[in-house]
Amino acid sequence: MSRKEKIVKVFFLGAGPGNPGLLTVKARDVIGKADIIIYAGSLVNKEILKFAKKNARFYDSSAMSLKEILKIMKNAKSGKAVIARIHSGDPSIYGAIQEQIEWCEKEKILHEVIPGVSSFCAGAASLKQELTLPGVSQTVIITRLSGRTKVPFKEDLKKLARIKATIVIFLSIDKIDRVVEKLRSGYGSAAPAAVVFRASWPDELIIRGTLKDIAGKIKNKRIGRQALIYVGDVLKRNSFKKSRLYDKRFSHSYRGEK
Repeated sequence: MSRKEKIVKVFFLGAGPGNPGLLTVKARDVIGKADIIIYAGSLVNKEILKFAKKNARFYDSSAMSLKEILKIMKNAKSGKAVIARIHSGDPSIYGAIQEQIEWCEKEKILHEVIPGVSSFCAGAASLKQELTLPGVSQTVIITRLSGRTKVPFKEDLKKLARIKATIVIFLSIDKIDRVVEKLRSGYGSAAPAAVVFRASWPDELIIRGTLKDIAGKIKNKRIGRQALIYVGDVLKRNSFKKSRLYDKRFSHSYRGEK
């Protein structure tokens, strides 16, 4: 195989919420064979870089522009390389991967997306909370408050609050007053709320309250980033129907009615 025929492949992979134990086996294997590792240093736990081989080249993308990131990938085209492009959580949620994928397609570079454990799943685990309780909510809304990245008008928090489903809000903890103001119009002030700061990390912090008092509690803890806001009646826990899945009277293809 000539040098020009050697293959370059980019793996866009999710590093999970922070705890190295929540890195998937497939993601760990890719990191272990990668020649070039581009990672979001401001969010990704650097512990996972220990899985890399000794001669791997590392690039922290936290202070880089898209153009600079793509330049690293483009330079790798001159020889065989496995590139691990590491994003925090799951790359499909606020991962900014689509423009990188489109570039790979344009450049005819092989690429693959490896999912990761999203921070909203890790947060729910820390809360010991199912987000879809029978008779309470069967819908989970993942969203954010409009900021420098604008949210479409039809997805404004005030509009979404009318649904009264379980809602998980990313990238908005620093605007907690605005979040609460918009949500109260639909959920009401007494709606239960919880905030999980740095889910799965050693310094994780959980704060519970209602839409009436959660903003004040957050300010007292001086939390300004890396936190998720959960709102919805599922957080009450005390008024839901048991799942029919394990009800002995509920038959399905694996179990007859008893």
